Amino acid sequence: MSSTLQFWKPGTLGPGSSLDRSSAEEDGFIPSAIPLQALSTIQEQRDRLPITKHKGNILHCVEDYQIVIVVGQTGCGKTTQIPQYLHESGWSSGGRVIACTQPRRVAVTSVAARTAYEMGSIVGEEVGYTIRFEDVSTKGLTQICYMTDGVLFREALIDPLLSRFSVIMVDEAHERSMYTDLLLAILKKICRKRPSLRVIVSSATLDATAFLEFFSSLPEQINSTIVSLEGRAYPVQIAYLAEPTEDYVRKAAETVISIHNQHGKGDILVFLTGREEIDRCLEELMDTNSSLLSNKLSLRPMALHSGLSMAEQMEVFEPSPPGSRKVVVATNIAEASITIEGINFIVDCGFVKVVDASCLLDGSVLTIPIKIRIYDGSVGLSSLKIVPISQASAIQRAGRAGRTSEGLCYRLYPYSVYNQLSAVTIPEISRTELSSAFLQLKALGIDNFMKLQWLTIPPSESIAQSLSSLIIHSVIDDDGRLTSLGSKIAEVPLDVKAACMLLNSQKFRCGEEILTIIAMTAVQDVFIIPTGAAGASAELERRKFTAEEGDHLTLLNAYNAFISRGKSSSWCKSHALSFRALSRAVSIRSQLKKYVQRFDIPLESCQGDAKRLRQCLVNGYKQNGARWVADGTYRSVRGNTVLHVHPNSTLFTRKPASGWVIFHDIEETKKIQMSIITEVEPEW
Repeated sequence: MSSTLQFWKPGTLGPGSSLDRSSAEEDGFIPSAIPLQALSTIQEQRDRLPITKHKGNILHCVEDYQIVIVVGQTGCGKTTQIPQYLHESGWSSGGRVIACTQPRRVAVTSVAARTAYEMGSIVGEEVGYTIRFEDVSTKGLTQICYMTDGVLFREALIDPLLSRFSVIMVDEAHERSMYTDLLLAILKKICRKRPSLRVIVSSATLDATAFLEFFSSLPEQINSTIVSLEGRAYPVQIAYLAEPTEDYVRKAAETVISIHNQHGKGDILVFLTGREEIDRCLEELMDTNSSLLSNKLSLRPMALHSGLSMAEQMEVFEPSPPGSRKVVVATNIAEASITIEGINFIVDCGFVKVVDASCLLDGSVLTIPIKIRIYDGSVGLSSLKIVPISQASAIQRAGRAGRTSEGLCYRLYPYSVYNQLSAVTIPEISRTELSSAFLQLKALGIDNFMKLQWLTIPPSESIAQSLSSLIIHSVIDDDGRLTSLGSKIAEVPLDVKAACMLLNSQKFRCGEEILTIIAMTAVQDVFIIPTGAAGASAELERRKFTAEEGDHLTLLNAYNAFISRGKSSSWCKSHALSFRALSRAVSIRSQLKKYVQRFDIPLESCQGDAKRLRQCLVNGYKQNGARWVADGTYRSVRGNTVLHVHPNSTLFTRKPASGWVIFHDIEETKKIQMSIITEVEPEW
């Protein structure tokens, strides 16, 4: 690996020169004199945050305006401090709760832990959090509750006016997640019926004027204002590659080694697009010849992605031991809200390559990828595609290095590419499947989606396909009214397909097995298959659980074996299974079982009858079917799309006897691959 960084910075002549102050200020990076770590008390740390001088103005605006739009740079203290200011000012008195939403669960748990720490409390008491399948809060005691935006939206199904909340803070609104958009749409309606409710919309990179116009427009014209928080805690210098790189994962590893050799203490955060790239980068770092490392500090590579357990995710927030440097290789879940103490360096791994004309970005042949879910309404399938990040996301990523000290951000793409990026990320509601969202809107009594005031109106084709999917699954009738089945499904924290399978399992007398399969598909990486000789051995272990019918039944076998062996971690290790994933599946299954019992659905076992079990799977995956063709690929039932089998599937090397399969999900990289596949009969 190279030990010398070859970067240049805008406004300078070439590699090695520093970013001048004017360039830093244009990007919003304003210096501060005192390192946060040098401050001796928690209160001193809080007082030093840029948001502190705006405390009075924020509280005054919350008192006078129903909607307050807060715009402040990454690291100014919005997420942890505003809820505390509100709490200290009495907004949580009398049993009321202050809610703060985040798009991602790792942000929810980390900011809840930090806020509780600053308040001298324990998570779950004064400060709590709620994510899907996990509620760490105490009724009557918790006064500040962090939660995902989806959890708060679902709470509106039970309490349409969200009456227990005095203030709702929708954080990281610039990410425009589907549930953020849905939340804002219903909050606008709720505010008209609850004048006492206060809503704060906050972000580091928010189009404040657009949000102000949204809340100020008719018919629900709400009293609203904008608060701008100037300044940030620490300066971040930005460096760009002078030339594109063909292998951004290898370049990321090389950049980490170069940073390690050329700079003193300070941890490193690397952004990649997914689990496979993260694993490859970690391998490159761990296989680095010690002769290439000239720094006395030891490297501690760590992963951060949604497939990890909560405990594993929280490990990255632990301080680096003396004499070591932490390298966190993460997906974009590390992009917003969370603060990893000690991060001084960012490696923003833009993927740079030549693409065909259909993928050009404003005429450029250079794109920067992240993985986001794209819904193709013409075929009714969702897949993971690689698309360019926005300038807003690039700024967010760079800001991760400026939270607790001065920082450096190395963008692995040329400066010219940054200038061609779109200003903001495409809203998720414009690129995702909407059947679950529409079901929940109908459960709220909102039947005419086109009359609902949207921040961004969903594509008409996506609306039509999503409504069609709800009719196919008997969730709504032909007149668009919610069925009794649909009313139950709206309460279950699952997508429509999985919820249909679960609630219809009594027809096929296989509820016990379906409950397990749904829990297992909700976790990632149950089987641990490394590369090399160890991978061959692990593959042999996996074959002990393989069911000839396919992956769903294979997952069922692994779960049942885990339970029968007493949930042993050592047994998992010897059988190439993830103890973390299986333990989480046990927890998810237990929580889903409560819904089944509440709906008085009998939980029977199919007693090994794979036919009944697979018929029930088809009942949920009826739109996720594919048939085998002579060239070894598959064609989707909807849209006749060419599909391939994912290499991790048990059906990767053999053709199903019937020629037909159903699949859980698809992912698009160089080709569209089906994951978690089971053979079915075409007449089903």
